[in-house]
Amino acid sequence: MAASSLSACLRSALCGLAIFAASAAHTQEASAQGLIRDAEIEETLRLYETPLLEAARLNPDDVDIYLVSDPSINAFVSGGQNIFVHTGLIMQAENPNEIIGVLAHETGHIAGGHLARSREAMDQALGPMLISIGLGVLAIAAGAPDAGAALIAGSQSFAMGSFVRHTQAQESSADQAAVEYLDASGQTGHGLISFFNRELRVYEFRTRNVPPWMMTHPFSSDRVESLRLRVEQAQNRDATDTEDNVRRFRFMQAKLIGFIQSQGQTLARYPLSDRSPYARYARAVAYYRVSDLARARSELDSLIAEDPNNPYFQELAGQILFENGRAAESIPFHRRSLQLAPNSPLLQINLARALTAANGRDGAEEAVRLLQQAIQREPDNAFAWREIAQARDLLGQEALAQLASAEQNFALGDYGSALSFAERARRTLPRNTTDYQRANDIVTFAGNEMRDRANDRRNRGSLAPAR
Repeated sequence: MAASSLSACLRSALCGLAIFAASAAHTQEASAQGLIRDAEIEETLRLYETPLLEAARLNPDDVDIYLVSDPSINAFVSGGQNIFVHTGLIMQAENPNEIIGVLAHETGHIAGGHLARSREAMDQALGPMLISIGLGVLAIAAGAPDAGAALIAGSQSFAMGSFVRHTQAQESSADQAAVEYLDASGQTGHGLISFFNRELRVYEFRTRNVPPWMMTHPFSSDRVESLRLRVEQAQNRDATDTEDNVRRFRFMQAKLIGFIQSQGQTLARYPLSDRSPYARYARAVAYYRVSDLARARSELDSLIAEDPNNPYFQELAGQILFENGRAAESIPFHRRSLQLAPNSPLLQINLARALTAANGRDGAEEAVRLLQQAIQREPDNAFAWREIAQARDLLGQEALAQLASAEQNFALGDYGSALSFAERARRTLPRNTTDYQRANDIVTFAGNEMRDRANDRRNRGSLAPAR
């Protein structure tokens, strides 16, 4: 591995501090697999995480949780105070406490400021490596090629070894913090131990053959034994999951399985003989995905009859109708879901979409009001901005539609399109208004960003070797 590639390797390790010992560039994985938005699952994960954040003396409003469509069993922290949870973790967990234990570990990374400290450790590791390479070059120039080559070759393992000692300490620290937060919130750490034993220890025989200087995490057996001591001494070591946590976990898991796995896999896990609400929920989703609407509605209607106040049963009924070209019929279900879960941005967007699809201009004014409420809570929701642009266009508000399109592209990082739409919007927007000022801000920022990127490209081109 060349010096530049080692630097890249160290930096990729900083993309996410994870509980699972087999990955490094987690943000790249999340980008490749894609993020999932689901109001029900996000609410459940937030409910699980909030007591942990409070125990860690962190503000829950400052921490965002994202769901990554990835079958691997993992979770990680990236970009400051953002927790990413893989769908594979939720689908393979056996109880809520296992998921909560993983969230507690990631909370330990946030509270410990591990991302920022890892950057410092990376810089410290790279410094001696570059010095060693320089000494190697000088040794070769002085007529000692063997010594020089040894210095250059050893520099990389020395740097990586220094860095991984730091990350191993962070992982152990996050494990211990997890137990502290779980106990402080009245929960046991046994789920974290069972998760490690079942999902991590089975891979340890592979990691035993990995060079020690490449091991960013401690061995799983060492982590388990260290955790076991703390968990057994904790005041709430015998605590059990609450009924509400279990119910939410089973619905969350059933929903994901129905959406992600094939119909055959879903029915194998939730056979027709299983009449539990979780099984019917999973089957309703699975039938809907293969356009078997009669069976999907049958399963879902039975759930709504038993629990008419569940907003997510109503949401799914509305989604099934909307995505099968029956937008007008979906409106009562979307409206009911929002009544049951007020101020949910995703449910507000659902209803707004149905209103414009079914009623056109007549539904656009209410849609705009709903979407504006959604973006107050999620100002970077590009999908909501797109829907606002369409609703504004239906109302004949061309400049505001262009501004909404600028916001959409700005949120997506498409600064060229954002600049174009914002310039067009500010030509006709009244001056001295907040909308005009926002368009002006986007023009300024997007223009600066595009110039900076162009300069970077030119600078990289000027540094390219002559051919």
